[in-house]
Amino acid sequence: MAKKGKKFLEAQKLVDRTTAYSVEEAIELVKKTNFAKFDATVEVAFRLGVDTRKNDQQIRGAVVLPHGTGKTQKVLVFAKGEKAKEAEAAGADFVGDADLINKINQGWFEFDVIVATPDMMGEVGKLGRVLGPKGLMPNPKTGTVTFDVEKAVNEIKAGKVEYRADKAGNVHVPVGKVSFDNEKLVENFATMYDTMLKAKPAAAKGTYVKNVSVTSTMGPGVKVDPSTFAVK
Repeated sequence: MAKKGKKFLEAQKLVDRTTAYSVEEAIELVKKTNFAKFDATVEVAFRLGVDTRKNDQQIRGAVVLPHGTGKTQKVLVFAKGEKAKEAEAAGADFVGDADLINKINQGWFEFDVIVATPDMMGEVGKLGRVLGPKGLMPNPKTGTVTFDVEKAVNEIKAGKVEYRADKAGNVHVPVGKVSFDNEKLVENFATMYDTMLKAKPAAAKGTYVKNVSVTSTMGPGVKVDPSTFAVK
């Protein structure tokens, strides 16, 4: 395990690792323990009681956070004709078809999210080996394979985040920046928590939400007691 830096160890002393804090206290602590010189991202981590090896316990989707993430995503849209024009009008950063596919094949990745119309997926699918490992492949579950490209681009620009449970049942999602007001971070957290509850697979057995914590990019994790706030 990598040696912890002095600043991290100082920050860690402020957090009682045996305590699950209210979400308001946890957000406050994340800000106090942030020692990064940049506007760090605040992330929430869920440990879920799911077996993602089973198809009926996969957790994947997307949600628009009420206050966004503090980062403007660069959106690439694969579309032709009228749908390409619609994407451009909606504010997509890059729009194209075969030209962009070739560019990506040559190692170009100056974008954050890809949206594709269903008729383009035959071609886009050929990029699976380069897009898959980076988590960039468009997917109907996250609303990124759609003919409604205007809505897709608008939602991503408004602060839509994708979530997916890894092999161990963990989900990591950004919910803002340390520069956000505490209230905005709490509301974004609440939206994400509510989304996780609604995503619970019927097949999941035992405790579903095993652990929730928030952290900043370089700071220590702070445990949250979800019972301390009501999801509206």
